[in-house]
Amino acid sequence: MKEIVLAKYGEIILKGGNRPKFERLLIDNIKDALKNVVRCRVTLTQATIYIEEFDEDKIDIIVDRLSKVFGIVSVTRAAVCEKNMDAIKETAREYLKDDLSAPATFKVEAKRSDKAFPLNSVQLCIELGGYLDDCFPNIQCDVHDPDITVMAEIREAGAYIYNRNKKIKGQGGMPIGSGSKAMLLLSGGIDSPVAGHMIAKRGVTVEAVNFFSFPYTSERAKEKVIELARIISCYTSKIRLYIVPFTDIQLAIREKCPEEHMTLIMRRFMMRISEKIARKAGAKALVTGESVGQVASQTLAALDVTNAVVDMPILQPLIGMDKIEVIKRAEEIGTYETSILPYEDCCTVFTPKHPTINPKRATIERTESVLDIDGLEAAALSGVEVIDIYPE
Repeated sequence: MKEIVLAKYGEIILKGGNRPKFERLLIDNIKDALKNVVRCRVTLTQATIYIEEFDEDKIDIIVDRLSKVFGIVSVTRAAVCEKNMDAIKETAREYLKDDLSAPATFKVEAKRSDKAFPLNSVQLCIELGGYLDDCFPNIQCDVHDPDITVMAEIREAGAYIYNRNKKIKGQGGMPIGSGSKAMLLLSGGIDSPVAGHMIAKRGVTVEAVNFFSFPYTSERAKEKVIELARIISCYTSKIRLYIVPFTDIQLAIREKCPEEHMTLIMRRFMMRISEKIARKAGAKALVTGESVGQVASQTLAALDVTNAVVDMPILQPLIGMDKIEVIKRAEEIGTYETSILPYEDCCTVFTPKHPTINPKRATIERTESVLDIDGLEAAALSGVEVIDIYPE
């Protein structure tokens, strides 16, 4: 019995005349996600992607990888057979016997894309359902809320049989590369990895910048950020990480500026430096993980002061979410357990006891004017470490 993997896309179907462009991009992304894992053949017909001709012991890896490819809404394993009722019945009985042997309710659904098939969808369901009911005495038909939905798809290349209840939910969204490039400010916290994932889901190629304050932040804090980038790369196939030395800037701010302004001035430096890296990399926007009012530096007044120093768009996908929602997303994408590891990032090390929550632009600009902004930024940019990170 031949087993393959079927993947279905969603939003691409709405792209009209541009649909083939998005389909080709999605196929390229699938091949990229699988290239170091398995040799296989990937084809697309009638909004369904077929992954075939692979070693059977690799199928679980294929399903897992495809479930993380943006643009795909569902992934399922399926058996393939000839387009005649004898073959369809035998394949369904053999392929689904483990599911159908235990007491359960079931129904049969059919999609007949090949209109040359002699039975229509209703006739196919009746005949296949009656056959399976005879073969497995423990199952009962329930067309409203079954435990098992036996799917029979009749397509040009063959008949495909699977249990629809075992479909794996995909990421949805748009294929990576269809939405230009953005630069993510990636900390070691919970929020920014989720923000990066949400923007990548819209087809945006994401690169990331992290600010590292050795020796105030440890090598383990750096490794934590690299691991978060690696988890994100499972969805994007690759992510380029820029690690910026930030110690001298923070020490200068601590020495010359009021403590209550430290966080805002640090964040203004981060935004300016990130914009310079982004423009050099060809990115069109910055991505940050702010949520209004979550901390003192994320009040509307504080965000106004921070964002005023850059000219490119700033994307903030978490801006209206609460922490519980963000944590749930972090758990779903697999970053949460890494984010809560107790290794401090540069922001938490230099946090003031009483940060200002209602800052004025003019006040912060006057405060930071005592610093050699251009010199500090140039020194930091000259020491940037670039790491290309891939899924394991």
